[in-house]
Amino acid sequence: ESTCLAAWTEARERSDFELFAPHLERMLDLKRREAQAIAPEAPVYDTFLDDFEPGSTEAELEPLFDALTGALVPLLARVRESDVEVDLSPVQGIFPDAAQRAFGLDTARAFGFDFEAGRLDKAAHPFCLGLNPGDVRLTWRSQEDDLRPALFGILHETGHGLYEQGLPTRSFRTPAGSAVSLGIHESQSRLWENLVGRSRAFWRWALPRMQEALPGTSGITVDALWPALHTATPTLIRVEADEATYNLHIAIRFELERALVGGELSVRELPEAWNDAYRRLLGLEPPDAASGVLQDIHWSIGALGYFPTYTLGTLASCQLFAAAERDLGEQAPAFERGDFAPLLGWLRERVHHRASEVTAAELLEEATGKPLGTEDFLGYLESTLAEVYGI
Repeated sequence: ESTCLAAWTEARERSDFELFAPHLERMLDLKRREAQAIAPEAPVYDTFLDDFEPGSTEAELEPLFDALTGALVPLLARVRESDVEVDLSPVQGIFPDAAQRAFGLDTARAFGFDFEAGRLDKAAHPFCLGLNPGDVRLTWRSQEDDLRPALFGILHETGHGLYEQGLPTRSFRTPAGSAVSLGIHESQSRLWENLVGRSRAFWRWALPRMQEALPGTSGITVDALWPALHTATPTLIRVEADEATYNLHIAIRFELERALVGGELSVRELPEAWNDAYRRLLGLEPPDAASGVLQDIHWSIGALGYFPTYTLGTLASCQLFAAAERDLGEQAPAFERGDFAPLLGWLRERVHHRASEVTAAELLEEATGKPLGTEDFLGYLESTLAEVYGI
């Protein structure tokens, strides 16, 4: 892993896949052998998935991704045909770091993150580290000319942090006391970032607070701001993708790593297969390896089977939020008052306090009354884009 990561780092800097290819071939060989040693009778890819989403299988995930791509590709085609250009000026300007941090801290605290049991620091890439429920570290990064990366990065990591702070202390340091899966963890970050933080109701409360912290945003209205938070514009880079296109990036990686693991695709064929998938699903052509096949760290450290958890979390976030509103009633009036406690309390009871006492699939079905599916996410996305793009 150390050798492969170093090779990937150099290859990405030089945008030269050939520097990385022999190391990835070695990594794949070792990972296959590892899977065979762990579970000789199980499909190799299922063993990889089990590292990150225990109990998940390729056979279960394939129809989920088929349903997503089958819906998202034509939906994005309709967006392109609309010829609507979203005005991004409400989120662009000059926003000092200190002011962005102050607003992000204020919002994270309002969501329920306990800064007596955690902190926020700058990092090259945002992440959350939960050492224990009483010590949870959040990180963030900013972009001076666009307020979205810092704010939504903080809200995303706050969702992770709320989960870590909500894990039961009674079972801490036992197998039952940890987060149940990466997919469920990602559901918490996506829920607070997108379903709360991009909602109109949230901004009716948050906009005056943002304008106080960031005077450059004075004069912006909620109705002008909201479309800029819900764009559907394909990009080459996964981590910069919007909520409409992000899961197509994951679908591409799911398709390719399964083919690599199964032997249908060789490492040397990977760059062209990557470019072909981007043309097919996102209508884009990567100009070089750095913005294409070399953009992610995951395969270089042997994290095969990790990528699907991002999509599982997105789907679960919408399913959990819909269930919460069925139980609690519509949350918009509470959000407009800055009252996020009812939603957090529901998540504490149904998700956080359950930790790993049940499987991820059991937790989701208990909380929402149904197994993981695409319906709630696609319904949310279709209604949002219909309003933004008039489709």
